[in-house]
Amino acid sequence: MIQRALMRRGALLALQVATEGALPPVTLRRSASSLSVPPPTCLLKPLEAPYRYLFGPGPSNVPPRVLAAGGRPIIGHMHNEMFEIMDDIKKGIQYAFQTQNNMTIAVSGSGHTAMECAIFNTVEPGESVLIAINGIWGERAAEIAERIGARVNTLVKAPGGYFTNEEIKQALVKHKPVLFFLTHGESSAGLAHPIDGIGELCRMHECLFLVDSVASLGGAPLFMDKQNIDILYTGSQKALNAPPGTAPLSFNDRACKKMFSRKTKPVSYLLDMTYLSNYWGCDGKPARIYHHTGPVSGFFSLRESLAILAEMGLENSWRLHKEVSEYLYEGLEALGLKLFVKDKNLRLPPVTTVAIPSGYNWRDITNYVMKHHQMEITGGLGPSVGMVLRVGLMGYNCSKDNADKVFAALADALKHCPKSKA
Repeated sequence: MIQRALMRRGALLALQVATEGALPPVTLRRSASSLSVPPPTCLLKPLEAPYRYLFGPGPSNVPPRVLAAGGRPIIGHMHNEMFEIMDDIKKGIQYAFQTQNNMTIAVSGSGHTAMECAIFNTVEPGESVLIAINGIWGERAAEIAERIGARVNTLVKAPGGYFTNEEIKQALVKHKPVLFFLTHGESSAGLAHPIDGIGELCRMHECLFLVDSVASLGGAPLFMDKQNIDILYTGSQKALNAPPGTAPLSFNDRACKKMFSRKTKPVSYLLDMTYLSNYWGCDGKPARIYHHTGPVSGFFSLRESLAILAEMGLENSWRLHKEVSEYLYEGLEALGLKLFVKDKNLRLPPVTTVAIPSGYNWRDITNYVMKHHQMEITGGLGPSVGMVLRVGLMGYNCSKDNADKVFAALADALKHCPKSKA
């Protein structure tokens, strides 16, 4: 009630400010409307959104500090102050990625947008690409590459599987791709894929190494420059704890050479790095030229989330996610649940996958914890549907107290959800 009263008072103040010093009020006369579609009644009510514990694979709960940053007054997307904020974001991404790449930006859109931007700009029709598929994100990358006319070759493992460097080497020799895609944090299976040595293999075979770190960045160690990753991207809504809608992306010099010497234009104007590099001040030109209207509030939020990561320290963030995930593993096993990824070294700290307990329907469990605990825990995604439950404790949500909430909710669900005897 207090919140609604404040909203009404704010509306009245806004109206007062708007009318002070304005032209004399105009008396509106009721007349027959020429509109065939009336105002929707749902929009004549205040916006309501419940508070929930977002303990799934993302988005995660956003810290008050980031919410406050996103609520700051809008400025123009081409104002000098906006460019300064974008420069701050670039430095923050370089820190989070552990890279000195000049060609570092945040794409206006989700992690999918960064995936498309990376592939659209570095692959041309008819070129060979190699996609590692061990979950949904490899499947998505393969479809995107196929849609632009690339010759798509795949390495495939079941969810939870990983590829040895020898398997990758043999596929590079066989298919001679211009780009190799690998998901570092496969959130659909809860796997953190080993990265060491793959970048070197790609360089030996004149292939760009593209890595998806949407579910892993900030929650598991990753070193773009040291591990010879040519293109790296992530999303804002996982361990970075910003709202969905911005996607950090970086290209090294090898990737830029391929990207800016292509014979055909990228299929997307919005995601053409020729223009985006200028918008982000990465092309060395003295002036930034209008390309599109970036998500100003989203950039405010992303900058604040990167500031929190910088203050905490990247290594401390990795350490926290490791400690809390290990605490989560112990508690889940104490409930009699089985972890899906058997090898502890391959588990993805921000997103833990649990084998669906025998006799239970996974939808019953997720629906129960949502209804009775206001908590999001999800089932599988893509090829892992029907195989796992996914618990995500990342960024702002990464704490042992929240893990205890998960234990209580799951114990309650296992007690009350129907269980078959089979």
